Amino acid sequence: MEQSFGLKKIMISKKLITTLSVASFILIGCDTSSSCIESDSLIYNTTIYTANDTLPQAQAVAVKDGNIIFVGNDKEAEVYKCGNAKLFNMEGLFVYPGFIDAHVHIKGIGYRDLNLNLQGINSLKEMLTTVEIYSNSVEPGGWVVGRGWIEKNWPEARFPTIEELDRFSPDKPVVLERADGHAVIVNSYALNLAGINSKTQDPLGGAVIKDKSGNPTGLLVDKASLMVEKLIPKKSKAQDKRALKIAIANSIEYGWTQLQDAGSPYSDFELLKEIKSEGDLNIRVQLYISDGPNVLKKMVKGFEIDPEYFLSTRGIKLYADGAIGSRGAAFLSSYKDFDTSGFLIFEKNKTMPKLIEALKKGIQIQTHAIGDKANKVTLDWYQEAFDTVEEKDRLIKDPRWRIEHAQNILPKDQQRYRELEVIASMQPSHAIGDLHFAEKRLGLSRLKNAYVWRSLLDLDVKVVGGSDAPVEIGDPRIEFKAAVSRTDLDGFHGEGWHLEESVTRDEALKMFTKWPSYAVFEEDVKGTIEVGKLADFTIFSKDLMTIPAEEIMSSKNMMTIVSGEVVYSR
Repeated sequence: MEQSFGLKKIMISKKLITTLSVASFILIGCDTSSSCIESDSLIYNTTIYTANDTLPQAQAVAVKDGNIIFVGNDKEAEVYKCGNAKLFNMEGLFVYPGFIDAHVHIKGIGYRDLNLNLQGINSLKEMLTTVEIYSNSVEPGGWVVGRGWIEKNWPEARFPTIEELDRFSPDKPVVLERADGHAVIVNSYALNLAGINSKTQDPLGGAVIKDKSGNPTGLLVDKASLMVEKLIPKKSKAQDKRALKIAIANSIEYGWTQLQDAGSPYSDFELLKEIKSEGDLNIRVQLYISDGPNVLKKMVKGFEIDPEYFLSTRGIKLYADGAIGSRGAAFLSSYKDFDTSGFLIFEKNKTMPKLIEALKKGIQIQTHAIGDKANKVTLDWYQEAFDTVEEKDRLIKDPRWRIEHAQNILPKDQQRYRELEVIASMQPSHAIGDLHFAEKRLGLSRLKNAYVWRSLLDLDVKVVGGSDAPVEIGDPRIEFKAAVSRTDLDGFHGEGWHLEESVTRDEALKMFTKWPSYAVFEEDVKGTIEVGKLADFTIFSKDLMTIPAEEIMSSKNMMTIVSGEVVYSR
């Protein structure tokens, strides 16, 4: 029997997903014989990039019970075209191991769509107009909360001011978070609610930015933002769950098959368990619990590895510093355009006990570190913990600790990544965005130590790729293009962009498949297309491995397959 793979409905986890035509979908019945090998599905007549060095390319892959049972050429695959196997003729399409986002904030993606979304706005004027229109729909006293603005490409090339917000919001608090999540601009109403004035001191790990007269400008950096954010009415459990579901749907449409959540409360893990139990978790998730007073206790209690590899939590997220854009990233010398060198967020007396206990209990650590000082200090403390806890006293001898972002690293510290076997979790889109303004912040000389993907790979450091959505869009095509070209989406690059730090196509593929699987101790079950591994595939309309870099964004994700099930189809 032959069935059109045009407009149809496919049953996924007891839910109906409407999909559009991508290839012929054929159901064939035949007698079982010695020439027939039973499978659930067969992808064939295509180019398959496996990320497996032993067999880099193939034409066909067969799946049974969610696992890969065959990888080879079309002639060899003929024995699987039988029984009740679903046959996917992928002529003209290109198959890859399931793409993995190694650094993402899942709930934040959902709330980007549910809240005032300022991402992609092209000028300060447009941003203020957007916020004013939204503010006019909010009752007096109600909160105007938005996220996603970033001034780096605005013609005005500056932050919004408190006066500009006050003009249209004298009767309600306004809190607008910069895209990187490390600074907010608020209006006078919000400052007054928080009791912030000229006498307010900077909190540890944060800054209340003031003008020359000593008055707050409305810009609150890193932990200073908590003074206002703690007053915002909490979202309900139902709202959080809805945000998570939106994020899941968004991610599988882009082609991601696993999300590694870089810091969330344990309550998000519990909500994801609910979603899984309801049959709606059709993407894999590894969630790291955000640092807090009782994080180790919660982590040990909630340490959970899913035998099906859909939902696990095995680590915690620490924070060393802030971001370059808001000048909170910690550097060894001052910023070029402001009298500050940033600041550290974490404290050694509170952090070292967590690191030591984590080694003993087998808890994986990942730490946000952007500036060269933050990277150095994080490596220092990692090394001290490794020296303190001998391998015989560790639950897991190979801890695979990570540093998230790893944006600015001195050459001697790049070498220490290798020596300490620390994973560099990096987001290529940060480079092509930040490099538009990083020279103004840091000067040209420091940019040679920025976003050093090639240098780290040459040292045999594991570099894993992510998007940091919702800070960035969360599109794997953007990340792949940025990694291989180191130019922005318009093809632009400038002085100090160091194109020599780009990576090969093969390395880029592994940054988003094989190496992120290693980073969460799952390299034996996924990350490459090999017999015995989980049947996770991302299928694009173009050959990302050969087309010119400027064509990568014109490719489309045609199908996302997780455990052999089609969870998204265009």
